[in-house]
Parts: sequence; C-alpha cells; structure tokens
Amino acid sequence: MKRLKKSFSDEAHESVSLDRENNPISNMVSEARWGLNPMKFMGFVFICLMVLTVVFSASVLLGDLPSDSSLRILAEARLFDVIPPNATVSEDGSHRPVTVQKHKLLGGLLPSGFDERSCLSRHESVLYHKELRQRPSSYLISRLRNYEALHKRCGPHTELYNRSVELIKSGQYRGSADCNYLVWISYSGLGNRILTLASAFLYALLTNRVLLVDPGVNMPDLFCEPFPDVSWLLPPDFPIISKFSTFDQKSPHCYGYMVKNDIVGNSSGSIVPPFIYLHLAHDYDDQDKLFFCDEDQSFIQKIPWLVMRTDNYFVPFLFLIPSFERELNNLFPEKETIFHFLSRYLFHPTNSVWGLVMRYYQAYLAQADEKLGIQIRVFDTGVGPFKYFLDQIFACTTKENLLPRINRGEPIVNPSGKQKTIAVLITSLSPGYFEEFRNMYWEHPTVTGEIVGVYQPSQEKHQQTEKLMHDRKALAEMYLLSLTDKLVTSAWSTFGYVAHGLGGLKPWILYKPENKTAHNPPCVQAVSLEPCFHAPPYYDCKKKTGTDTSKIVSHVRHCEDVSWGLKLFDQNGEL
Repeated sequence: MKRLKKSFSDEAHESVSLDRENNPISNMVSEARWGLNPMKFMGFVFICLMVLTVVFSASVLLGDLPSDSSLRILAEARLFDVIPPNATVSEDGSHRPVTVQKHKLLGGLLPSGFDERSCLSRHESVLYHKELRQRPSSYLISRLRNYEALHKRCGPHTELYNRSVELIKSGQYRGSADCNYLVWISYSGLGNRILTLASAFLYALLTNRVLLVDPGVNMPDLFCEPFPDVSWLLPPDFPIISKFSTFDQKSPHCYGYMVKNDIVGNSSGSIVPPFIYLHLAHDYDDQDKLFFCDEDQSFIQKIPWLVMRTDNYFVPFLFLIPSFERELNNLFPEKETIFHFLSRYLFHPTNSVWGLVMRYYQAYLAQADEKLGIQIRVFDTGVGPFKYFLDQIFACTTKENLLPRINRGEPIVNPSGKQKTIAVLITSLSPGYFEEFRNMYWEHPTVTGEIVGVYQPSQEKHQQTEKLMHDRKALAEMYLLSLTDKLVTSAWSTFGYVAHGLGGLKPWILYKPENKTAHNPPCVQAVSLEPCFHAPPYYDCKKKTGTDTSKIVSHVRHCEDVSWGLKLFDQNGEL
C-alpha cells in the first residue's frame, strides 16, 4: 500500500510540472502571484476574459442539457422506444404516454395487479387502439371483478376445483356443488375460436360458472392469461380431456342425445349427471338447439360441469332467453359493444405475437396520415386473385371514397401543399390482390395527389388451422387491421368480425360474390359492431314452433352479410 501511495504522489507531482511547462495561463498565474509586471498582468486578464466569454456562451447554448449518464440514457430511449400514435408530448418536449396512465385499464374494464412485462399487449394496446366506443357500465365492471374472485376461489388446482373434479371421477352427483364450471373445447379456425370463447365467457358470467379453456394445440402461445392469480387453462390431468375429440351428437353425455332418448328428467329426478356435453356447432340438430330454451336452461344449470364445443358466436340468442335478458341489459346497455368489450378484456396477445404486431406497425403504418385495412377472404375454390372479386374491391373502395382514384392520363401529379399519405394494409391468403393494388398505385399517380403505400404482412396461400406460426401471424394481422382508421372486410368471415370488433370499427362489408360475378352493390357499411351468429335456431321456445327469430325482439335482427344470421343492434340502429 505504501508503494501504491507513493506512486500516486509521484504522478501528481509530474502532472503539475508538465502543466506548468505546457500551460501559459498557469505560468502567468504563478508569476502574478510572485510579482508580475503590469504588461504581463494585463495580458493575463485579457486571456481570462476570453476564456470566461467562451464558457458563458457555451452555458447559454447548452445550459439545460442533462449529465453524461442522462444523455446516454436519453439517447438509448430515443433509439429504442416506440412513440405510439396516442402518446402526448409534455412541456419539456418528451413523449410521455399519459394515455397509458389514465386509460391503461380501459376505464376499469381490465383488472390491475398483473406483471406488465409478462404481457406487454395488455397495457400497451391502449396506445394504438382508438378509445373504447363507450364506457363499460359500472355493473359490468363490478360483475367482472366478482367473476375474477370466483375464478380465484374455484380455478384449477384450488381445493374446490379438486373436490369438483372428483364428481366426474365418481360419476355420481347429488345436491349442489361448491363451484360450477364451463369447459370450452378448442375447435375450428382462430377467428371462430376467439368468437366462441367470448360467447362461452358471457354464458359463464350469466350462470356463475368458472370458464376453463381447453389449451388445444397452441392457445397458451397466442393469448396471455386474462384473470389474475389463477389460470383459465384446463389442467392436462382433467379426467375426460382425452375424450374431447370423441364427443359428438351420438355421445351418451350429449345433451341433445339425452333429450332425444328421454334420459333427461327421468323418474329419479334428484340424480343428475356430473357433466354433460353441449354440441353447439354448425351441424347441431333440433334437440341440441334446446340449449337456448329457458325450460332446458333450468335443468342444465343444475349440472356442475358443462363441456361445450361450438363454432358459432351465439351471443345474440342469449338475449332471446327470458331469464338472461334483464342481466344482459344491465351488463350491456349498448348492445353492440358486447364483443368489443369482451375481446378487449379477454384476448391479450402474448409477447411473441405482440412483437409481430408492433414491428410491422412501426415499419409500415405508423407514419401514414391515414390507414385503411382491407381483409380479403374468398370462399370460392381455385387459385386467386379472382378478377371479379378484385373488381368488386376496387369498386367498393372508390365508390365509398376509401381510396383515391388513379390518374391514368398523367405520369405525375404535383399537388399544392403537403401530400397526404395513405397506408393500405391488405390481409389475404393470396398475394395476388396485394400485388394488383400495389402496382396500380405505383404505376399511376392519384387524381388528387395522395401517396398510397400498399402492404401485406403474410402470404400463407392456404389456411393452416392450429399451426403455431400461422396462427401467430393470423392473430397479429387481426390486431393490425383493428389499428386502422377505416376497414373493409369480407362477408361471412370470422377473421374480419374479430378485427373490427377489437378496433371498435364499423367496417364496409364486401358482399359475397355469387356465380363468380362481382356483387352490385359491392359493399355495405355495417350498422352494428357485433359479429353475426351464422347458424341460429329458428324455433320459438314458448310457442314450441318454428319461427323467424329475428322478429322476437327489436335488438336481434338479421345480419348485413348473412341473410339468415342473427346480430345484435342498438335500438336506434337501422338496416
């Protein structure tokens, strides 16, 4: 230690010596101290004044700059932080996402207490989506908090859950259970899964059941957990999970089969099965459809475990069940906000999916003055693009003034003032529609001088249900479409329903072409935000006869795109 101390001392002496030899100001100060002559002293003063002037000027120009470390942090923030469209600029010029602090829980719709880094989309999506079209009702918020408490008490691996599982293992059930459950079977394409899971959750909310989700092939890789503390995923050791693939309308536990064979309401009365299977898919029969009748609901609600398979958004028909009607009206005073609220509450993309969304948004969409989404789903067989459908899309976007017309007579148009930029996001299994739009707006200027960029994130060629990367891209594209300002969707498409529901957008719906001919008119703007129930029952439970179920209540009517389907409308909505 002594040697080290000596070394530092020696270096200090050498440094002082070198400074005196090489620094004239230092020498002047030293000489002035020992009796400097007047001329040299005046020179010293002059040099000092010059130095002070330079220092003062620098302080004026750079006076408010942060320290070295702060500068480095600020630089890193500017390089890596994304400035979302809804962020606000504070008085000091920094971009502060005030909206997140104020609205990240969506007016109370979302629960607090999550680790935000584990699921970035839960709180970041508010920066990119438009504000909720309506505030959720205080009653809905209260019921959601109550549901979360129920889920925590009865969810997987809790004592009450383990006790309830024993009922299935024993095959016997008498009396009332501590907790009742609805198990949703993963089935069909991603758009259908999202719509049916929202439907199942609302039914669980109405009947005080705990919703448990069959993970299927990739549900946990797509969506974050929506409820605090306890998972919504059905545990892999659930006693009958291996039988899900065998359940159909002929299964002895199928409710429709039980009705058909007079198993329901037998003489023993007090004995009910510990579980039943509800077949609510598009091919369900008249007995299966009795699920939507009040009389049948009174029996179904006695059963502790319901296992449901569906590919239908059946929410509209819940409004036709009298025992649910009052509760639904309290939850959702504005009928057409149901899927909008439930989707924003339940479906938060995992970080891997959210990364796809944010990278694409920032690279291609963020800087545009206006963003238009076009979701293209063709149900005709063959390899697209089909010219008749392409012509229909062009007709819709120009007739409805969604895109500017092109000028085929001039090579360039020079408008006065700043040119407006429009980003067109196309989603389609086929690349052909994107290529036609891109080439048209590349090869020709617009009549009014806008700059139009056309983009397509993926080109998967054909649907690959439950393949992980395919589904990740599909979910990312639904979210990207929901972030646009205006949206065009395809008739019958659940993919489109999810996109416009998430975004709170009333899309222009492209009519389904018939006989390979473009439909005229090409499209219609949706009156309601709600998705369409494609395969509703045509049965009046009270009269026990067939009927047009779009005529029973004013807010359940036929859809714009599926003439036999049912959809929810607000009272003042008109077709």
